[in-house]
Amino acid sequence: MSGRRAGIGLHLGAAIVLAALLALIAGISSSCPPATQRQYRRVVVLGDPHLPGRHLAAKERVRRTINGWRDVDLVVAVGDICDTYGTPAEYAAARSFFERLNHPLALVTGNHDYIYATPSRPDSGDFYPASPEEQAAKLARFRQTFHLPALSHSRMVGGYLFLFVSADHDRYAVGIGDRQLDWLRTELARAPRTPTAIVFHGPLKGTLHPFKRYINQPHSVAQPVEAIQALLAANPQVFLWISGHTHTPATEASYASPINLYDGRVANIHNADMKRETIWTNSLLLYPDKVVVKTYNHRQGAWQPELERVIRPPRF
Repeated sequence: MSGRRAGIGLHLGAAIVLAALLALIAGISSSCPPATQRQYRRVVVLGDPHLPGRHLAAKERVRRTINGWRDVDLVVAVGDICDTYGTPAEYAAARSFFERLNHPLALVTGNHDYIYATPSRPDSGDFYPASPEEQAAKLARFRQTFHLPALSHSRMVGGYLFLFVSADHDRYAVGIGDRQLDWLRTELARAPRTPTAIVFHGPLKGTLHPFKRYINQPHSVAQPVEAIQALLAANPQVFLWISGHTHTPATEASYASPINLYDGRVANIHNADMKRETIWTNSLLLYPDKVVVKTYNHRQGAWQPELERVIRPPRF
């Protein structure tokens, strides 16, 4: 009889635990309503992942945290997906990392994904421009790894047009080649009245204080400068430029600063790299009448309210 009572007690205890878990899950679900019931869409931006690279355990924790955010509509990686040279091993590591992401993903290339020749000793730290053939092969590897029909692509997210432009210039570290520039002009011409964000590895010139000697120099800004300036001037629907490359930490004064505004109109959202113990990510909350930019410190597990910004889209 005592054994029967013990069994009943165990079953009752398990039922209580299960009920508590179901209540917890219900609470989480109610706190993060589906996209159809939300007033906003959420885009999470990953600064240069440099995979596998240093601090891989910290990068894995970031991915697990983002997987736990139930209101994410899209995760964006802003280039330098690979750590150094864009080797097959680096791309395999990147594919493995992102295959364990639970949300839709959009990526662009950075200089480390294609532009450098792979030395005979990958740990040598040598950086020389690859031949056109080797660059083309690495850009093809990028497309094949992430099943992309083309280097650049577009996506609508909550009434906003996102244009993902991959670096592919054969000389500039963060340059847009002629073919990609033509694609960008065509996409912008198709939607002249749709608020638009451009995602590219390099930042716009002059949108950071020179906290490092190479900031705002030719190989650390989006190129060709003149062509990009003319393109933005001709397309007032572009109001956001989302970039990486400069490894700007959230502790830098110009990470979120008035200097981020390019030509008085385009807000450059800078993103810290993931090659560090403390990793920050930006979340863009896309409302019909505003974009709220929030920065999350993954090491502390906390938002940084002092870096929160509200950006208004253009009205037509």
